Amino acid sequence: MSWLSKLKQGLSKTAALFSFGSPDPAGLEQMEESLLQADVGYHATQEIIAAVQKQKPADEAAFQKIVHSVLAQKIEPVAKPLTIDTGKKPFIVLMIGVNGAGKTTTIGKLGSFYQNQGYKVAFVAADTFRAGATEQLCRWGEKLSVPVYTAKTGADAAGLVFDAISQSRQVGTDILFIDTAGRLQNRSDLMDELKKITRVIGKQDPTAPHATLLVLDATVGQNALSQVKTFQEMAGVTGLIMTKLDGTAKGGILVALADQFHLPVHALGIGEQADDLRPFTAEEYVSSLLGEKG
Repeated sequence: MSWLSKLKQGLSKTAALFSFGSPDPAGLEQMEESLLQADVGYHATQEIIAAVQKQKPADEAAFQKIVHSVLAQKIEPVAKPLTIDTGKKPFIVLMIGVNGAGKTTTIGKLGSFYQNQGYKVAFVAADTFRAGATEQLCRWGEKLSVPVYTAKTGADAAGLVFDAISQSRQVGTDILFIDTAGRLQNRSDLMDELKKITRVIGKQDPTAPHATLLVLDATVGQNALSQVKTFQEMAGVTGLIMTKLDGTAKGGILVALADQFHLPVHALGIGEQADDLRPFTAEEYVSSLLGEKG
């Protein structure tokens, strides 16, 4: 199955919310309800409805074209692949997010993606709270033949990160992905540890981390907004990766995130395989979100 087919299939639960009937008041009300149900967000929804009212589409096809156009305009500015600065060696990517968002799996997929592009990749299992997280990352390391820096359960995560950067520099690693413990916004101890890790990275390289990526689970819908706000304040998020789009009818949440935060969305994850994470493109996403054919 092609990536676009997977994306369309993954967003089918969200696409099922939309039906482009007549663009009369009743049809507009139905569209407004569908957009809000899909978690596109109030502000973007009102812009779409206003655009339809202003342009007065003559038929269903024109109605759909306007909705597509407004959504694409919202998304296009944030659809940006992660750029690796080859002058930074290693290029340090700090992966953050709440428990269950799919951070570790995303690191494995990103590692595979950049390895296939010829980069020398390594992982740091800095979620020292859970032995399972280290084991999971080690499985990805074995699968990809990628080195994984580890420590005992309960060990100081910041110390592990410091050593991993030093060793990566010695062996010429291009990209170092750092897995961190899943954090809930109300766990101040874990948030403090994240700040400590960031400080330690900065001591090794004042320009690092070069990317701080927040992994978001699409199934949480509007809760993603509060997650971005909290992590942005704590760790200076530079970009987003959205996972589990294949399990939700809330796929429009990316529009609400783009509208509110304007942070780059680097990639989407659909499925568990190594190639089930791809760079985010606006047209593919909007087309799949609305269930358009082709």
